[in-house]
Amino acid sequence: MIDRALQTGVLRPLAGMLSPAGSRARLSILIYHRVLPRPDPMLPGDPDAATFRWQMQTVARLFNVLPLSEAVERLASGTLPPRAACITFDDGYADNVEVALPILQSQDLHATFFIAAGFLDGGMMFNDRVIETLRHLSAEALDFDSTGLAPGLGRRPITTPAERVAAAMALIGRIKHLDMPRRDEKVQALMALSQAPLPDNLMLSTAQLRALADSGMGIGGHTLNHPILSRTPDAQAREEIGGGRETLEAILNQPVRLFAYPNGKPDQDYDARHTAMVRDGGFKAAVSTAWGVSTRQHDPFQLARFTPWDSTPLRFAARLVRNMTQTRPKTA
Repeated sequence: MIDRALQTGVLRPLAGMLSPAGSRARLSILIYHRVLPRPDPMLPGDPDAATFRWQMQTVARLFNVLPLSEAVERLASGTLPPRAACITFDDGYADNVEVALPILQSQDLHATFFIAAGFLDGGMMFNDRVIETLRHLSAEALDFDSTGLAPGLGRRPITTPAERVAAAMALIGRIKHLDMPRRDEKVQALMALSQAPLPDNLMLSTAQLRALADSGMGIGGHTLNHPILSRTPDAQAREEIGGGRETLEAILNQPVRLFAYPNGKPDQDYDARHTAMVRDGGFKAAVSTAWGVSTRQHDPFQLARFTPWDSTPLRFAARLVRNMTQTRPKTA
């Protein structure tokens, strides 16, 4: 009750001062990936259902949540309401429809889901293959040097979930920006160390994607295979961007006009070449992972996004409001 009173009595008016209606509005866009049915020690950065529920309750109290497509148009025209916000999800995990969607609907909140179309129907992203392999690897340590997986990372203990997470994050950080064939080679080498089968139901099925769209939620493009565009040849990058949209449009029989850059850090994961590809490819706006809020002066093809990580509603709300002071988006 104290948290709620502080949110509505102090933070909501402050948010209204920072983001008034009209031409001086500041658009907050939240970014999520997964919402887990229950806490998972191998995925400490993803909220579970209970956490996501209070987060959405907090967002509903503080903000006027709009569909991203509407917010983009109203940002450009200077007609946003005060405390305008959007909710987005990246990648296309099955728990988006199984866990997140009912919670969003219970709070009457809209979200836009950016789908890496190549992973539908049983696919698995490289980072999940790393995490799930390390979850089941029967060993007390993993030697990145002797295996050739990531020379220089040394021998890492993996006897506890925390140690396995640390080893997974170290490897993901090392190989994330490799070109896709080289990155896949490293992942396959790791998987060869384990005999445990990996899950085939982490990502949305085609039927689940249609259900998500039929529920009224927004669907956006996120390439086919989630490459780091700045490390991808231009022709391939263009195919990833356009092919992902075409795949989604064929499944949904509706236009896809919003895009999220994979990984999303400006001038690191994508650059001006790719914003031009997105613009020329028929999209009307795109989102990055640069922290902050967006104003009418910002490039609509590089909108900022942010999600606080705090574990209590009051701190969560306070960080959202603090983020509204960051009008020049920055990378994490």
